Parts: sequence; C-alpha cells; structure tokens
Amino acid sequence: MKVCIIGNGGREHALAWKLHHSPSVTDVYVVPGNAGMTSIATVVNLDWKNRDTLLAWLLDYKIDLVVIGPELPLIEGLSDAIRTVGIPVFGPSQQASRLEGSKSFAKDIMRRYEIPTAKYEVCQDVETGKGIIHQWGVPIVLKRDGLWGGKGVTICETFTDAEQVLQEMLSSSEESVVIEEYMRGQEVSLLSFVDGTHVLPMIGARDHKRLLDHDEGPNTGGMGAYAPVPELDGTLEQTIVDTIVKPIVKAMAEEGHPYVGCLYTGLMLTEEGPKVVEFNARFGDPETQVLLPLLQSDLGVIMHATAMGQLEGMSLEWSKQYASCVILASEGYPQQTLTGQRITGDIHTIDTVSMVFHSGTTYETDHYVTQGGRVLGVVGLGNTLEQSLEHAYERVSMIDFEGQQYRKDIGESSIGFCIHTQYRKNSIDKEYN
Repeated sequence: MKVCIIGNGGREHALAWKLHHSPSVTDVYVVPGNAGMTSIATVVNLDWKNRDTLLAWLLDYKIDLVVIGPELPLIEGLSDAIRTVGIPVFGPSQQASRLEGSKSFAKDIMRRYEIPTAKYEVCQDVETGKGIIHQWGVPIVLKRDGLWGGKGVTICETFTDAEQVLQEMLSSSEESVVIEEYMRGQEVSLLSFVDGTHVLPMIGARDHKRLLDHDEGPNTGGMGAYAPVPELDGTLEQTIVDTIVKPIVKAMAEEGHPYVGCLYTGLMLTEEGPKVVEFNARFGDPETQVLLPLLQSDLGVIMHATAMGQLEGMSLEWSKQYASCVILASEGYPQQTLTGQRITGDIHTIDTVSMVFHSGTTYETDHYVTQGGRVLGVVGLGNTLEQSLEHAYERVSMIDFEGQQYRKDIGESSIGFCIHTQYRKNSIDKEYN
C-alpha cells in the first residue's frame, strides 16, 4: 500500500516513521514534509493548497491512502476534494471537522446530545460577555471561536484580566467568544480511530499546554506529553468511551456528517466525572509522538480500515512500556519566535530507549537549523514513567541550539500517583502474603 501524509510537523514525522515500519505499507510519501523525514519517507515538494496539482500527483502515483495530519487542510475541505477522485482518506470531512474548527459548534452539539462538558455561553459583544463573567465569577475560561492552533484559550484569574481578554478577542477578527466555567481536575487526552460508526480507542495520553514549568506562562501547541496516563484505568476509559466518544460519533452521524479519522477528545477528570474540554479533528501534537512508539498493531491496516468504514471487530495491541516527549522550542515561542539557529547534537538516532521527531527544522549545507516555534520532540521509552522521562531528558541534554527552551517537569503529576499506587499495592501484598 502506498500512503501519502499531508503535513510537515512532528506529528507527521511520527506518523511517517510508524507507517514506514508497518508491514502493510510499501511506500510513504509526505507533502510537503520536513528535513528530518528523508530517511523514512519520500519528501514531495508540493503545496497542498494547490489542489489540482496535488490531486493529479496522487492519481499519477497511484496512492492508496491519504493521511491528513494538521487541522487546517481538514477545516478547508481537503479530505472532501481527495475523496471525490476516489482515493481513501484518513481524516474527517470539512463539515465533521467543525468539531475543532468552531468551538461554539462543538459546544452546541454537546448541549443538544447531553454530552458532559463545562457550562458555557457564546457571546458576540463585550457588554454581554462582561455580564456573564461577573455573574459566574473567576477564574473563568475564554475561548476564541475559530482555529488558533491550541493558543486561543485564556484562563483569567481576575475580573480585570477577563474583561481585557474579552475586549481583545472581540476586537480581533473573531465574531464570537465562548465563555466557559473553570473546571477543576486533571486533564487527559483520549484519541480514537473512528470510521463513521465504530470507535477504536487508543491508550490515554497527557499533554502539557503551558510554556513554563508548573503550568505557568502562555498556552502553546504543546510542550510535552506522556502515555499511558496511570490515573486513566480501564474502567474510567470505558466510561469516557460510553458517555462521550460514542455519543459524539453517533451525534455527528445523525447530523448528517459522519466522522472518519482520528477523534481527539480532551478531557477534564472532575469530581462529577469526565467532561469534555475540547475535540480536535486529528492526531494531537505531541501526543502522537508518545502514542505511536507504543502501538504494536499495523498502523497502515488500522488507518485504511478507518477510511473504508471497516473498523468493526478490530483491536489494538500496545507495548507495556511508557513513553515521554519533551518539546524543544525556539527562543521567543509562542510569541516572537527566533529561528535560523544551528542545531548541534544527535537528532537522528532511534534506539530502544529514545528517538527524536522533527517539528521545525531545515537543512543547510551540512547542518540543521531551527525553522519554527517547536523545533524537536525528544521521546524517551522505559518500563516505568520515571525511566521514560530519564531517557528523554538524557537525550535532551545531548541537543543544543541558541535560545532553546523546554519544560523540566513533564510527567511530575503522574509520578506521584505511580508512587502512591505502587505503595498501596506493596502494602496489600504484604497484608495478604
């Protein structure tokens, strides 16, 4: 099977790497790809926005499956265009992608189908928004309604901040802002393969959105992740699938827009139970970089079955290990990013304990330089969460570029849970032995 991936980030690098090792896949192409992918895929210098050229190339090369990585091509309807020429696509339609492209659409459909999420209101003017903010109190969450790459959400701790952020959001190109109650709890991501009807959930992952340690600083596209999440046991995962994932898939089908592809469900584990924070219409980044190294099933087979509506009866096999990812970002990210910095160290070797996925790099003569906000995703593997983090940070210490920034606390919240759980297990074992 010939597979073409659309995209050029760390998520697409991880997808290309996994598909390269899939027995069902003979050739992997990436449009437009990045410099780090050349050893595992054929990088094709095409612009996906030029649809006629892309469609002609896909047909000429007899591509069997197209995998769309980023959200923007989905929101702009690329999957629909490719399907019209008879090529299977892993990625939802433009209408189904509104689950990510419009927060108000997602919230409204959750309200109509009684899917648990935070209380919310959609407002179009500042005075109405101020009234809601003062009625609900702070902290409060303000979300830009459109597509902002994970950076359109602000948690406001004071009324002054909330009013200022609301004013800024509504004075920009946004026509509306979603105001949400602030939910307390632990966040977790559950990604699922969805073929329009059937749901095949993956293991849980946890992203770190804030730029700085201890969840401080501005929101980013993601500064690190790990999987699995110890707090997400089989019972809780099944509850999420039964009360959230399957109902939203059924809802989209009933609305006339069956969802096909990877459904990303961002969740808050509250005292009242799991609630939806957001839906994304694709694999998460950097969650993909920790999930795929643990997946033992043939990704090509699963993706093709998803695209063809044939997931029923299929299952996934997973490694018993943990995977952790630390994102290395450029100076100034996520505001004014400084690029063009020479990268030193080993950013290619993939072994049994670590690997590196390229997000924002380019190759110049004899070395790599930074070409984006998030530059590299450094992944560590281990038999425990702590061991996977040790391997990730050990690899991080071998890579450098000017202005490099990264979080040093990835996985800390679950390490405490793991230690507590192991202590309880040991105590029970002693009591009964």
